Amino acid sequence: MNFNITKITRGLVFAGLMSASCSLMAEAVDGAEEASVMIAPKVVVTGTRVEQNSFDLPMSIDATDAAQIQEGQLKVNLSESSSRIPGVVVNNRNNPAQDLAIQIRGFGARSAFGVRGVRLYADGIPMTMPDGQGQTGTFNLDTAGRVEYLRGPFSALYGNSSGGVVQIFTKNGAKEPEINAGMTFGSDNTQRYSLGLSGSGEGFDVVVNANTYRSDGYRDLSDTRRETLHGKFNFKLGDDTKLTLVATALDQPDNEDPQGLTKAQMEADRKQANPGAVKFDTRVSRSHEQVGATLEHKFTQDDTVRLMAYYGQRENEQYQSVAVGAQRNDFQGGGVATIDRTFGGADIRWTHNGKIGENDYSVTAGMNYDRMKDDRKGYENFISNRAFGLLPAGVDCGNVANAVVCGVKGHLRRDEVNTAKNFDQYVQGSVDLSQRFTLSGGLRHSKVRFNNDDKYIANAPAYPNSNPDDSGSVTFSETTPVIGAIFKLTDAINIYANAGESFETPTFVEMAYKAAGAGLNLDLKPAKSRQYEAGIKALIGSNTLVNASVFKIDTDDEIVVQQQAAGRTVYQNAKSSERKGFELSVDSKFDNGLGAYLAYSYLDAEFSSDFTACRPFSGNQTACNINAIATLPTAPGPGNSGGELIKSGSNIPGTYKQTLYGEVSWKYAPIGFSTALEARMNSKTDVAFKSEYGHASGYTVAAWRGGFTQDLTQWKFSEFVRIDNLFDKDYVGSVRVADLNSSYYEPAPGRTWLLGLNAMYKF
Repeated sequence: MNFNITKITRGLVFAGLMSASCSLMAEAVDGAEEASVMIAPKVVVTGTRVEQNSFDLPMSIDATDAAQIQEGQLKVNLSESSSRIPGVVVNNRNNPAQDLAIQIRGFGARSAFGVRGVRLYADGIPMTMPDGQGQTGTFNLDTAGRVEYLRGPFSALYGNSSGGVVQIFTKNGAKEPEINAGMTFGSDNTQRYSLGLSGSGEGFDVVVNANTYRSDGYRDLSDTRRETLHGKFNFKLGDDTKLTLVATALDQPDNEDPQGLTKAQMEADRKQANPGAVKFDTRVSRSHEQVGATLEHKFTQDDTVRLMAYYGQRENEQYQSVAVGAQRNDFQGGGVATIDRTFGGADIRWTHNGKIGENDYSVTAGMNYDRMKDDRKGYENFISNRAFGLLPAGVDCGNVANAVVCGVKGHLRRDEVNTAKNFDQYVQGSVDLSQRFTLSGGLRHSKVRFNNDDKYIANAPAYPNSNPDDSGSVTFSETTPVIGAIFKLTDAINIYANAGESFETPTFVEMAYKAAGAGLNLDLKPAKSRQYEAGIKALIGSNTLVNASVFKIDTDDEIVVQQQAAGRTVYQNAKSSERKGFELSVDSKFDNGLGAYLAYSYLDAEFSSDFTACRPFSGNQTACNINAIATLPTAPGPGNSGGELIKSGSNIPGTYKQTLYGEVSWKYAPIGFSTALEARMNSKTDVAFKSEYGHASGYTVAAWRGGFTQDLTQWKFSEFVRIDNLFDKDYVGSVRVADLNSSYYEPAPGRTWLLGLNAMYKF
């Protein structure tokens, strides 16, 4: 194993001592509960689109509940509770300008920002765009009832980029109206305030939450501010009809971007921002508003129709660190990227339950349409007293003669409209072939169309005829089947197996540039995967639930970085890759309020064919250009790092061979006390296609949380303290995969603390 054994030993010994001491305390306290504790598997929706016990499904699907998401947590990032799910890695970049990086069984590891290869949903509404890109910033954790994580072949039934599915569900309104408020303070001037309303009446219930979050951040140039508003409204329109409205808004202005560090920079000062980030004042401002409606009507006892529609808009303005000289290249889109997006879609589905003889069956059939339209512009990230296109070569920020000022929006360099839309049809069902054997399966057909309308065709004076029309379009179509079966060995042991296919189109960002010439990289193909999985689910006694699975994934045309220069990143298809691994979770609840939880994952993710990619820059190199169809390495030259052969068997960068999460908890109800000790361990990960270019070392970190709750008639108060990284470990929280400037590393904070105070009033 690549873990730090000393730290593991320390953490496990500490956990063992904590467990033993909690046990002794619980046994010694008068009035402690003596009744046996029953553990129950979670009820989930994502796997089959209808509520079902996860224990009886032939797939790997787990969920975190409201207590795990909210108790003793900051409630800002999904990474706070996702470590409990085997096979899932949600890295907090500790960079307010970039969203979380999510991996499921290695899918999503290549993402430079946001989420790729994993589908995101909120209350059944897609948060992943038709081209496959998504963000979790709008997930409201104050109102979350649960978050579900689906891994494996059945994810393919959600369409494009479904290497896995993450879905958040807002809880329903409380039976008695209540108002809740909370405040949290912590390290680095972290502050968070929230105010919520929950209640129900005759034929309706409502949940509304508003919160604001601010922090100076662990690193320099890391100031953040985020404000969100979220509401869910349920209306019972009749005995058989239900309407749900969900609305979300996000405002995140001027969030600073410290960017990644090289290894030398990180060793010199972990808290510093990248010098380029300081020079160009890198930052992001974004806003997001959307509303969705779901109408569900039961026509008969066995037939239900569900209609869903949604619409939203998103604005994003990002200041990047692209050298002034590089921004003079007319093929370059500048150093300020803006996106004005509108998006929306609809889904209609019918679910039927019935019997074949004495055996139950269910079937769901539907179709959905989604569309996004990006008004995308690029500007220079500097201004000058020189006319457009006439800035002399070699000038940089602060040049007095040419009055070059960086970090401000300059001349327009890119103007286009990107449109993506998909139209999918799907069917999914299951049938009990006997009391102990259930067969499940499904089929989805997806058609995704990309179109680019280039409006920036004018020629700069210094570069005549250098910016031709980059318009173009491409359509991808794919049918993905999946089949699975579960067999009940006993009432407490289920075994299952499944297999299926999935696909992932390139996103607009990944098609933005090609190796030579202008226009979208329309030769970039979707990645196609064949997935296989087998597992066991077992209840041991009444208080322990065990899930274990093995899997294998073969992918053709894996999408990877080919080359990079002057802010232009070109992607290509590697012929093949494979992922295989093992996942295990053990959840135990004991008498006297004790609990223990363990989640372990092993993942071997590697390329299974050779391909050519750029070498990282060295010396004064600032570019890498290789032939788009090169099969042999390209020799480096002045300013150009050249290409090299990446051999079959190389690790997929950004993936972790082993991850481990453990937790020991204790709750003592008579005085409203709860406490837990957590340990999280990750093995090392390569940062580039070749291990010789570096890796982020494996690490073990521990956290402790503790709190009290008081119920006083109509009032309920709670307080908590949390300490993360108890042993003040230096480690890398996230990596920027294949960054040719070698700025791979995003350091995580040392020891930090949180103090939270919450109050609720019931009317």
